[in-house]
Amino acid sequence: MRDRPADLTEPELIVALTEGWGIEAHSVEYLPVGAGSYHWSVIDQHGTAWFVKIDDLGVEAARRDDAFNGLARSCATALALRPEAGLDFVLAPTPTTTDALVRQVALRYALSVFPMVAGAAGQFGTHPPEDRAEVVDLLAELHRATPIVANIASRADLVLPGRDRLEEALQDLGQEWTGGPYAEPARTLLSVHTGQIQRLLADFDRRADQVRNTTAVWVVTHGEPHPGNIMRTPAGLRLIDWGTVQIAPPERDLWMLTPALSRMLGEDPDDHGDDPLARYTQITGRTVTSSGLALYALWWRLADIAIFADDLRRPHDTGEDIAASLTYLTGYLESSRD
Repeated sequence: MRDRPADLTEPELIVALTEGWGIEAHSVEYLPVGAGSYHWSVIDQHGTAWFVKIDDLGVEAARRDDAFNGLARSCATALALRPEAGLDFVLAPTPTTTDALVRQVALRYALSVFPMVAGAAGQFGTHPPEDRAEVVDLLAELHRATPIVANIASRADLVLPGRDRLEEALQDLGQEWTGGPYAEPARTLLSVHTGQIQRLLADFDRRADQVRNTTAVWVVTHGEPHPGNIMRTPAGLRLIDWGTVQIAPPERDLWMLTPALSRMLGEDPDDHGDDPLARYTQITGRTVTSSGLALYALWWRLADIAIFADDLRRPHDTGEDIAASLTYLTGYLESSRD
């Protein structure tokens, strides 16, 4: 995120770190990285570096408790995967002095703290062909750890997040949107592509029905194992950002290793190298289904469309993040014209 969070100051953040983790900040630097969360580098009084993350629980107060509890459950899942399942590649949060993993600050936000790890994450996009085998091996190891966290992790419900607000926006296209400078361009864009979005939603429902009867073979999934969430460190790969971890079809992770992601991004698929899905089946004995892969490729597109449309319809000012929302929404809709 390029813009800093509204209604949260760095002094409030520093107080929360001290009260929750006993971290007395010596220096605080905002890191304009990632998407969906806000991040800081904090050096404490002992010279230890921490990676500090703030998640937005949402503008609707009625939904914040569920969002906070879901995030806390995700953090607990990640923490269990590291020592209990022996997955050293899981970068889990550091507990507070009272063993909580998330702390609510300024009503709207959730704070979590991670050890600062030397290394570099990639950028959102497709995995380079030379990395795919290593990523498949990592995901296969994660999926095999399902019994360890079966009673901790939440289970996917195959309900598209934000669908209610997307459908509400589609029903509100007949009148001017006054939320901010990008509201009317967004309304015009959605008006042009209403039929396309409705067809995508119908396709999503059909594919969700195909996948719903596969629950017996669901596994613990990261949910967003793209290069931006994989760090290369001196000690090997680290999989970061576990806020989306769930028990779900394995294709929830695996579709990002297929040409579907390239096509969604408007890129030419790179089909060179070994088939990562065949490697996954060889390692795990699990069959990868085309219905599951298609569902989650469609899920990603529609969930982003819903998020960006909702952001642009709500009150907003100018800023890099909200401008990017319109750019991304345009890209999704213009690149998938049918």
